[in-house]
Amino acid sequence: MRSATTITTRSLETSDKHVQWLRGADGEVWVWLMGEGPGDKPYEEISEELMAERARLQAQREAEELWRQKEAEITRQFRDALASEKARILAERWKEETEDRKAAKTLEERIHEEFKRKEAEERRRGEAEIRLLEQRRAQELYWSLKRAQLRGAAGEEQRAWEEQRRRSKAADEERSRSARRARDESRRHSLRAIQKGTVAGLSSMFQELGQSHAQEARLHHLLRGPGPPRPLARAWERPLRPISREVIVRWFKEEQLPRRAGFERNTESVAPWFHGIISREDAEDLLENMTEGAFLVRVSEKIWGYALSYRLQKGFKHFLVDASGDFYSFLGVDPSRHATLTDLIDFHKEEIITISGGELLQEPCGQRDSPPDYHLLFE
Repeated sequence: MRSATTITTRSLETSDKHVQWLRGADGEVWVWLMGEGPGDKPYEEISEELMAERARLQAQREAEELWRQKEAEITRQFRDALASEKARILAERWKEETEDRKAAKTLEERIHEEFKRKEAEERRRGEAEIRLLEQRRAQELYWSLKRAQLRGAAGEEQRAWEEQRRRSKAADEERSRSARRARDESRRHSLRAIQKGTVAGLSSMFQELGQSHAQEARLHHLLRGPGPPRPLARAWERPLRPISREVIVRWFKEEQLPRRAGFERNTESVAPWFHGIISREDAEDLLENMTEGAFLVRVSEKIWGYALSYRLQKGFKHFLVDASGDFYSFLGVDPSRHATLTDLIDFHKEEIITISGGELLQEPCGQRDSPPDYHLLFE
């Protein structure tokens, strides 16, 4: 083997790049043949070693792939075994609780059927009321436009008609939005209401509605002082809407006292949040110096029901509570129905009234003057 020296050969063309060739002592390019140099292994031995290393690496890769598959299979088997065991335990518990669930389901279905019947009746009453209001409003608009026509105010008549159309359209849009909000909040509250015991509350409502005449007489005896019990005079015709304070007072005594409206639960004491026929301004004046979450319930002069006045951080909110049927519920916000007025208040001490406002009833606003503003209702 020749000794080698390094000789630099430049290309014929002028360039900064160059190639270096390793040359021997004789000036020729130095060449090494694998397996023929001093101390070199034979070519066959080198080839065998290369094939053995390649086979080892391939076997290693295949073994790793087999282990990944085996590991996945082991994981799947134990996961399936764990799931089967959980399913077995749940099946045993389900079997133990079947009878209780069947009884609860039967009660719930019976109450739901009663709800559907009463809802259908309420819808019929509501539709009749709307039709009557529509007829009255049509007559009012007709005579209003007729008077404008007789006065020769054609331009004013057109403006009034356009304004009425605008208001009607705005009212329709607001009703649609309210309906959507009611549906959304109904879905949110439905499961929570059942969990909170609304089913039990409704069951007690139907029992209370069937209370005996003697029980009602005893209630009036406690409220109206000494003397022989007097029968309740239920045979009175309730107007479509409240027309005077005297009619509202009679409605409260005839329909609400037997249902213990305004009383604390299971006592003969008037609830601290209950107020009489007071105005919106009076309610806000009572709540003025209280913190957010304070509230009171007052007898409404607009509907057969109540108004719940609520203290915000800045300002107030007022919600109407419908009591014209056999239940209590908010108008236009939360469609949940409650057996008593106290049930509605207690429910919204834990559940918000609206999603957008997040109102929770926290601190009742009591009386400030003497006698209390509800004394006419209990005389």
